[in-house]
Amino acid sequence: MTRAPHPAIASIFAAAALMLAAACGRTDLSELEVGDRIVTPSITGAGVQKIRIVGSSTVSPFATAVAEQFGAVTEWPTPIVETTGTGGGFKAFCLGTGPSQPSISDASRPIKAGERALCASNGIKNPAEIRVGYDGIVIANSKAGPDFDITKAELYRALAMDLPDGEGGFVANPYKSWSDVSPSLPDEPILVFGPPPTSGTRDAFVELGMEHGAFEDPQMAALREEDETAFLQRARTIRTDGAWIDFGENDAAVVQALTKTPTAIGILGFSFLEQNSDRVKAGLLSGVSPDFMHIKDGDYGLSRMLFIYVKRENLGVVPGIAEFVQEFVSDGAMGPDGYLLDKGLIPLTDEDRALEQVRAAGLKAQTMDQDGSL
Repeated sequence: MTRAPHPAIASIFAAAALMLAAACGRTDLSELEVGDRIVTPSITGAGVQKIRIVGSSTVSPFATAVAEQFGAVTEWPTPIVETTGTGGGFKAFCLGTGPSQPSISDASRPIKAGERALCASNGIKNPAEIRVGYDGIVIANSKAGPDFDITKAELYRALAMDLPDGEGGFVANPYKSWSDVSPSLPDEPILVFGPPPTSGTRDAFVELGMEHGAFEDPQMAALREEDETAFLQRARTIRTDGAWIDFGENDAAVVQALTKTPTAIGILGFSFLEQNSDRVKAGLLSGVSPDFMHIKDGDYGLSRMLFIYVKRENLGVVPGIAEFVQEFVSDGAMGPDGYLLDKGLIPLTDEDRALEQVRAAGLKAQTMDQDGSL
């Protein structure tokens, strides 16, 4: 009588048979519930280069989602995404070229002239700018906290380090509570959990919020006409007496802190508000809520564009860069029904998305030119 093989040996033979069939192209995978796309993983060694991505904490969740999708459905390994803040991202991105350097920088603001100069000094010429969607900077607080409806002028008066004295000089910000700034605001201490100086969210907040709010002060308006550099320094410098607390590049930590401190407010990206709507709520800005349509249409006064920047010199050196960008700007990712909308991204118009897809295709063509492929 023939004895049945031991179960462990049988499983080994079964696995070997499946591998042999796969190698011969005869494997029937129709009953596997693994999604609608199956890609045979490439055989990669320790030396295979991964795309390195650095930058904005606001863009990072979107870049991470694309990286995971890219790694799952293509032949290339999942890119590495590091959250450094927009400023820190550009600093790392601009240090040099080659596979050990970041190939993409996430950004919640456009690259600055000084950052372009740093890139150029290290052999990085004309990094490709790709728009990926919109975001709103949200003034949020705990659902257990008071309601806020604040103006840009009130944000400036509450958070600037020094304020005009009405006689041509400046005094240290004297306001301790929101109601000191305006009787219409809550009678609570001014306490803001916000992003650090390396953050693009902070850059956008001081530019779109505090700077525009400073325009409404007659003395500041006059200073702008006389000396714009001095005006910007005064308008954008946030107080350091404890009313504003830097929370690092971690909006999730801000949300957690807000739930423990109901009287505080936090400066967040819209996507983090969406993902934590059970714990925090958004204040109004001059009566306008930071919702999807108001941000997309530009009616909300703290709306901004989000970007990724691509190092052209690394195309053809680090495999898959252009293809990753094409996935990022695809209809399936950032289109009206794309998976990034579930993460809180507010999409570009159809026309703008098509333009970014053309730019991504141009990167693919440049890659082929660099590596000699057809």
